[in-house]
Order: sequence, then C-alpha cells, then structure tokens
Amino acid sequence: MVAAARLHYARVMAAGDDARARIQRLLVTGDNRLKQGVAPEKVRESYEQALEAAREAGLEDAVWPLVEIRLADLDARESD
Repeated sequence: MVAAARLHYARVMAAGDDARARIQRLLVTGDNRLKQGVAPEKVRESYEQALEAAREAGLEDAVWPLVEIRLADLDARESD
C-alpha cells in the first residue's frame, strides 16, 4: 500500500514538473519573440498559452504576476 502511494506521489510530482517546464518554455518563447521583434500578437499568444497551462496545472496564482508584467510591457511597447 505504501509503495502504491509513493508511486502515485511520484507521478503527481512529475506531472507538476512537466507543467512547470512547459510554462517556463512558453514564457521564454514569448520573451525571445519580443527581443527578436516578432509580431506582438505572437508574443501575446505565448504569454497567454503560459497562463492557460498554469491554470490547467493549478499554478495560475503563481504565474499570473509574471504574465501580467510581460503583458503590461508588451502593451506599453505597442503604444509607443
């Protein structure tokens, strides 16, 4: 019984790690697109995908501030 619980815990933790890695990749992709001068819509898409992935993983509260800052910066750049 204990072994089954440990296996379940390991699977849950691995899924969380995968979600965190996906979120990080999406944020970095958006950052790189911004630096490379890619269309703002594509940059925004990356950030919004990161937020959606965070929502699905139950990490929205932790990721939202990171996305919020990036979207505010993107909006400011578009206004210039």
